Amino acid sequence: MSFKRLDPEDFLVSVDSITATAWSTNSPTLTTFFTSSTTSTNDSYYKNVYQTASTLSNAAVQFAIAYGNQSGSGSANFNDSVPGVSPTRTVYGQYRNLIYGSETAQFIFGTVTASDFWAISVDRARYKEHLLKGTFNLQIKNGSSTIRLTDNSGMVSTDTYLDCGRVYQIISGSNGVAHTGTGYSPSSGSYGLFLPDIATIILNPLALSQSINLEPSRSSDSDGLNIGRLFTAVSGAASFQANSEESVTSDYVFVRARNSEFNYSENPSFISGSTGDVIYSTFINSPQTYVTTVGFYNDTNELLAVAKLSKPLTKDFTKEALVRVKLDF
Repeated sequence: MSFKRLDPEDFLVSVDSITATAWSTNSPTLTTFFTSSTTSTNDSYYKNVYQTASTLSNAAVQFAIAYGNQSGSGSANFNDSVPGVSPTRTVYGQYRNLIYGSETAQFIFGTVTASDFWAISVDRARYKEHLLKGTFNLQIKNGSSTIRLTDNSGMVSTDTYLDCGRVYQIISGSNGVAHTGTGYSPSSGSYGLFLPDIATIILNPLALSQSINLEPSRSSDSDGLNIGRLFTAVSGAASFQANSEESVTSDYVFVRARNSEFNYSENPSFISGSTGDVIYSTFINSPQTYVTTVGFYNDTNELLAVAKLSKPLTKDFTKEALVRVKLDF
């Protein structure tokens, strides 16, 4: 074993962007949608959506659907003596704090202010670091009417940020570009907000009502009714596309063995135990070693990482070697 201190120029840091489908089906488009058949206390707030029946062993949550209303309409009050305090109002406040970081902000879709919304939150295990802009494509069907939604990232030159990160308007189109014009009607506002850094889609009920007549019930106090309406519309169209994106940082370490280095072995079998002489004369006149492993140590002689070569590397005074080691984390 031989040691050599590495120089600063022997280190290089590289960052690569890795994209993949967000769904556990490993398909770019999710086409099957299932909810749990069992009743849960969470049903008043949100409903998890699976790629297969929730009772199967391979079932995994893909995303969740929620409905929020500023005045608490659309769900039963927690206490009949306190009107307007309900699950939908709680959901509204939670998403408002998450997205705007404020308890007084209002949801604005394009230029239209809204008092309620549908929310689709992609499961944390699905999107890794964030969703890849321009890959969001969601079809929603109500009766015989269908609309295809995407984000407008392909139509803006400068990103806009909220407290939660980047924000894009949701429009009628594909792969980040509108089918025609701006992709939405100014009178109803955009179809919602696409928030890739928290993998959340906020849908504007007013725009959906005008385009495909999909509207939540704001008078009924039935918990989960509006969540079910959006689930039916999404599962009926059976097409939800989104890709995940993450940055993978790699450390490259260049280990250089010059012609005069690492040509002798420290293996005790090469040295006479009684005299300390080199046993094999060929190792004196024409030494040759075989490099198989590179180890990285700190200044306190602790082994931090080990890199194995695919095959032994011959080293003598006539050869120099450069071993590039890649560390991903």
